[in-house]
Amino acid sequence: MEIRIGIANTGRELNFETNDSADTVKKALADALDAKATHVTFADAKGTTYIVPTAGLAYVELGTEESRRVGFVA
Repeated sequence: MEIRIGIANTGRELNFETNDSADTVKKALADALDAKATHVTFADAKGTTYIVPTAGLAYVELGTEESRRVGFVA
């Protein structure tokens, strides 16, 4: 699943693929915001960890959980 995170006062967005489901990502984000945590942590499909400050979150966009098709579709 693709995740795009916009961070306030930054011209670029954080964009990565994860193996987690949309529900898992939503729950982790909601738990961090409800607990007034200073940051939330995500891991991508390659094992890289991203630590994002919750105060700087502008938006979080969750893509579809389907993998991309490669090749021709008849």
